Amino acid sequence: MDNTALVLAILGAVNWGSIGLFGVDLVALLCGGQTAVLSRIIYTVIGLAGLWCITLLFKEKLPVKETRAHSH
Repeated sequence: MDNTALVLAILGAVNWGSIGLFGVDLVALLCGGQTAVLSRIIYTVIGLAGLWCITLLFKEKLPVKETRAHSH
């Protein structure tokens, strides 16, 4: 679920980037406008994914194993 939410949040960020840089809303362009039902569903799913990603900030991180070079 975490990876799916992260991918959706990234896609949302790419869409916002295209709006900011080029004035093009890719979701609206592909789905029939900002108020089209499909666009609104996609915006909602991406928004929920972004909220889910907030939980990633608070997850316990796994410790990284350190490898040490053995010198004799």
